[in-house]
Amino acid sequence: MRRVILYEKFERFWHWMQALLIITLMITGFEVRGLIHLHLLGFATAVTVHNYSALALVVLIVFAIFWHFTTGEWRQYVPTRKFLRDMVGFYLTGIFKGAPHPVKKHRMAKLNPLQRLAYLGFKVLIIPVQVTTGALYFFYPNLSRMGWPPSSLWVIAVLHVIGAFALVAFLVGHLYLTTTGHTPLTNLKAMLTGYEDMPDDEYMDEEN
Repeated sequence: MRRVILYEKFERFWHWMQALLIITLMITGFEVRGLIHLHLLGFATAVTVHNYSALALVVLIVFAIFWHFTTGEWRQYVPTRKFLRDMVGFYLTGIFKGAPHPVKKHRMAKLNPLQRLAYLGFKVLIIPVQVTTGALYFFYPNLSRMGWPPSSLWVIAVLHVIGAFALVAFLVGHLYLTTTGHTPLTNLKAMLTGYEDMPDDEYMDEEN
């Protein structure tokens, strides 16, 4: 076995803070929309927490974008067709038969082809839609005074809710894939400590 550093301190901080903010936004957003009936915070408090959490998430995203481009980590999300079919077969049948993972990891290639597509969609589609529609919803009173029709608010709200359910679907898939490491807790431990223990024949040095 070889102990490999996969996730730097900022990466782990960003991951867990983003998860906390998104879960907070989901809970408060669904309460505001009346989609859950637990009344955890009450409407007014839920709105306030939702708005401040959204602002915090935007600030975090700005820092994350800067970090990705200054460190070259953005390359992690560039789509590739290499091993794509192998990964589909692995998740459909191979994983249930104990088949070896088709893709080897290294520091600058932590994601398999399907993960790259999922995270790319999360970063360039779901999050931008949520941030944009959320901002439009927040500033709608000003937009209304500028002549935006009332029907536009309905469109903004619907798109925001659709994006919220897309986030829920992504979160569920992400939690499931977290359990598909060498053990169900391997990937979770790696994101907590930054290190992952991998067999030598499954690890690929960066220069390779």
